[in-house]
Amino acid sequence: MIQRRRRRMVAVDKPRKILVCTACVIALVGLLTGYVRVFPSPRASNSSDPHKLPTQHEFNYQKLSAENKWTEEVAPPHLSEQQSSPHLPKAPVSLHKFNGAGGNLDSEKLWKLPEARDFVPCIQPSSNYTTPDKTRGYLLVRTNGGLSQMRTGICDMVAVARIINATLVVPELDKRSFWRDTSNFSDVFDEDHFINALANDVKVVKKLPKELSSATKIVKHFKSMSSFKYYRDVIGSLWEEYRVIRAAKFDSRLTNNDLPSDIQKLRCRACYEALRFAPQIEAMGKVISLTLISIHFLASSACFSLFIVLIKFPILQLLVDRMRSYGHFIALHLRFEKDMLAYSGCTHGLSNAEAKELETIRDETANWKVKEIDATEQRYRGQCPLTPKEVGIFLNALGFPSETPIYIAAGEIYGGVTHMADLRSRYPLLMSKENLASVAELEPFTNHSSQMAALDYIVSVESDVFIPSYSGNMARAVEGHRRFLGHRKTISPDRRGLVHLFGQIEKGLLKEGSKLSNRIIEIHKNLQGSPRRRGGSVPGTKSMESTHSEEAFYTNPLPDCLCRRASQNVNTSIRESNRKVDRSMQKEQLKVL
Repeated sequence: MIQRRRRRMVAVDKPRKILVCTACVIALVGLLTGYVRVFPSPRASNSSDPHKLPTQHEFNYQKLSAENKWTEEVAPPHLSEQQSSPHLPKAPVSLHKFNGAGGNLDSEKLWKLPEARDFVPCIQPSSNYTTPDKTRGYLLVRTNGGLSQMRTGICDMVAVARIINATLVVPELDKRSFWRDTSNFSDVFDEDHFINALANDVKVVKKLPKELSSATKIVKHFKSMSSFKYYRDVIGSLWEEYRVIRAAKFDSRLTNNDLPSDIQKLRCRACYEALRFAPQIEAMGKVISLTLISIHFLASSACFSLFIVLIKFPILQLLVDRMRSYGHFIALHLRFEKDMLAYSGCTHGLSNAEAKELETIRDETANWKVKEIDATEQRYRGQCPLTPKEVGIFLNALGFPSETPIYIAAGEIYGGVTHMADLRSRYPLLMSKENLASVAELEPFTNHSSQMAALDYIVSVESDVFIPSYSGNMARAVEGHRRFLGHRKTISPDRRGLVHLFGQIEKGLLKEGSKLSNRIIEIHKNLQGSPRRRGGSVPGTKSMESTHSEEAFYTNPLPDCLCRRASQNVNTSIRESNRKVDRSMQKEQLKVL
């Protein structure tokens, strides 16, 4: 009797579980397809009462200077008519519907990925690579510079620690540079992941052991662009007298080429796998997993397991997803910020008062060695960032229509509205983290330049097309990362060639139109991120000048960390590819120099 009752209960319970699972799946699908309405921007929730007074934080935000106000002119499409914040007027409906490709061949070419995309990451160590055993001492590192300079320096110090058989103490981030950022390593990077991901390569600890805190340390200035032999023999010999070595400077301390293959691959593992951004930054910039308040209705364990599998899949991208709601988009690294212009001495298009302000900043910044700079000469050598106006002319000449969504990966643009006016008149859909996210969403990162730069870095890597206005540290780091991920389209402006064309326009010798467009397209047909070998030193240069003329390792990790997929005609294919790559590399190298 009891057994019959149990069978009856099982018979009833089984369809109940199936019904519950079905309901779960339907609810989940509905949730996924309507995620924007389920998870509105905090800005949206705050705007329901038009008569509500702003909080002190919101009031301070509304008082931002003109440098930021150019970012507040277009509401992203994830905010509905009812949800839009009062200070963010909506973009025209036609712009919201823009779909990058636009259905015609010319537009498709704009977003088309570079050819020969059959290179894949190959960063596994060789068969004779060993895990770290007992190390000889501890390596302390204090980073310097901005986010990308710190990233590459940290990865190089991982390689150095391997070479000299050291335990690496988690690096201290720069808190003394121009930006005065107080962030610690764990605020910007995923510290535990960094340590665990490198467990088979280098021993990493969070702090120096207490028993060594009072030990004698040697502060060593590692030579710039140094070789494997220098670190193994010269720096390695210091272990005979010291247990702790502190690197006085850490950026550009390791040569780009002529290192053992395993060391080069380690640099890539450190940069593209171990050095991951902190979870809160990754979530804001790229991936956020859905969370629900209540799951009590998941009565079935099988349904619950299915739900957990689906819920862990990254389904909501914040900044990236909001940009993609416009269609294909460009990430523009617009390096027209006060610190960049002051450091480089570039004043084209600025007022006399602005030029004087930048000169004062340069004079008063002690660690900037060069004080007297000829702005005109600097510009015609191609060593100045393109101005926002020049970027607009450049994009138009390449064929990007005015409806193109553009993410501005930058800090405060110098001059704000004044200097952004021409670019905005050409391309109204200029977006940034400040107007894609609400004040509340950005608040944890505000006043931390490295964390804000990390958000820009993520969107830049994930964009359909990346265009830097200047080949600085971030531009090079993003380009290299995009190459590593499959040679995503990166258009590198030939600034020296463009400046001469822009000069002719200013003198009335050349007009915008098909002639200018054809010339700019021709100049840049081989500057769009296609696979090529990393450039070596410029012929005729000697010693350190020769080393510094090399293309940076993290700008182009080919051939060390990228290999061609196997094919039937692999040898012929590789030889032909290498010939094309070498010719392309030589042309690009000469243009950069």
